[in-house]
Amino acid sequence: MRFFILMMFFMTSSFAQEIYSIKDKGIDGKEYSMSELKDKAVLIVNIASQCGYTSQLEELETLHQKYKAKGLVVLGVPTNDFGGQTPEDDKAMAEFCSKKYHVTFPLLSKKTIKGKEKRDLYKLLTEKTAKEFKGEVSWNFVKFLINKKGEVIGRYDSSVKPTDKELTSKIESVL
Repeated sequence: MRFFILMMFFMTSSFAQEIYSIKDKGIDGKEYSMSELKDKAVLIVNIASQCGYTSQLEELETLHQKYKAKGLVVLGVPTNDFGGQTPEDDKAMAEFCSKKYHVTFPLLSKKTIKGKEKRDLYKLLTEKTAKEFKGEVSWNFVKFLINKKGEVIGRYDSSVKPTDKELTSKIESVL
């Protein structure tokens, strides 16, 4: 039992170190370091502008506003991987999110999140996490919840709304 607990500690510690070492590009073109999210709970969501779930951007902003003072960061990750539902460039996507849904949470640049060319963040989330959270993302608005220790503690399908009790209860439990 001690060995198992020790092994889990090192696996968690390694995952957290790896996630916080990732540097990416923000939608504004500037470098975005995941180390900025250390000691915060993070909800990472692949977003799209022309998806049936796009209205979730409003609920994601609601979550961001409600819980940011308690340490939650919503991180939007635009991708055009699913049905070409994000045809805009970064500038147009940022404007769309801001004007239509009043998004103030951070957004990364648009990039692929599946297959061989996926961004490093999604390699980690889908390949190097606990078994129950592994696997390619299959559609827009899949949500990964990371606790303040840098551990993935939840993965939610597109159909789970950001304000769904299942998700908000889990968020509240880590804040």
